[in-house]
Amino acid sequence: MKKEEKIKVGISIGDLNGIGSEVVLKTFEDSRMLDFCTPVIFASVKILSFLKKHYKISANLHGIETTSQILEGKINVLNVWKESIAINFGVEDEKIGKYAIRSLKAATQALKNEEIDILVTAPIHKHSIQSNDFQFPGHTDYLDQELEGNSLMFMISDDLKIGLLTDHVAIKDIANTITPELIIQKINTIHHALKQDFAISKPKIAILGINPHSGDNGVIGKEDDEILKPTIQKIQESGKLVYGPYAADSFFGSDTHTAFDAVVASYHDQGLIPFKTLSFGKGVNYTAGLDKVRTSPDHGTAFEIAGKHKADHSSFEEAVFAALKIYKNRKEYAEITRNPLKKQPRKPQNKA
Repeated sequence: MKKEEKIKVGISIGDLNGIGSEVVLKTFEDSRMLDFCTPVIFASVKILSFLKKHYKISANLHGIETTSQILEGKINVLNVWKESIAINFGVEDEKIGKYAIRSLKAATQALKNEEIDILVTAPIHKHSIQSNDFQFPGHTDYLDQELEGNSLMFMISDDLKIGLLTDHVAIKDIANTITPELIIQKINTIHHALKQDFAISKPKIAILGINPHSGDNGVIGKEDDEILKPTIQKIQESGKLVYGPYAADSFFGSDTHTAFDAVVASYHDQGLIPFKTLSFGKGVNYTAGLDKVRTSPDHGTAFEIAGKHKADHSSFEEAVFAALKIYKNRKEYAEITRNPLKKQPRKPQNKA
């Protein structure tokens, strides 16, 4: 019987002046991680060897030039570049940003080519990555362009899942961005992700209001009454268990969220503040809605502690395990839904 290959986890290294490399190396310092997957870090074995020594992390790195050289049981480092890089921990640097994007682009291409199975991204610095060749506010928007499907930022933990109608959108533009079409698209994405990626057969979804107190019947804005409520009703008529809009200020403090499989927030801070308060260190940023699996930790580059050996790698480790689980769930879902009603063989006809 042929031995089943371990899932290949591609890892983009993120901003090298931040804590990304530290949490990646700390995660795979535990050799038991190699029992679950085969890591492939898109960076440079030279720079990671330097960082390993800096953090006094004992991890054996296996430098490779192509994905055909990936070995199970090893921490594979695919050399995206070979030149030396000056690391200045905690400093925003456009040159370092360019290497973060080189890593991301190489890992994404390998994902598209099915040379790796899933992608876990270390944090990037949103300002230092900007250039003529990369004009995206973050990973999600870039991957939405490169991969099939419609991306959705989905913050997940064991106890809480929060999706966003709008993610990196300025507050002044939110009300104009949220349309019935957008709401339906995002809800459909979340509903499908809960079934396909998390094996929840009949997902129950709550939607938070756009305005304080969901507009108070139009006193604090009309968007909830004119856009959210009729759209929710339309979605309910399709058979989905979707409820709201709920006033966001009391929703989490009253534990109302525990009655739902997922919560949909109207904008970034409305969803991420409660998520990070309740799940920080255990949470994962998952890009739902795409044909490939991508996760990341729920924190940023944390320049203030970079290089000081203080970074907690729990969230990055959770991001790896979440991606592995989602990948397996997707395979099972594809198998179940491929041919749910298999043709039964015909009974032989009795000849007269």
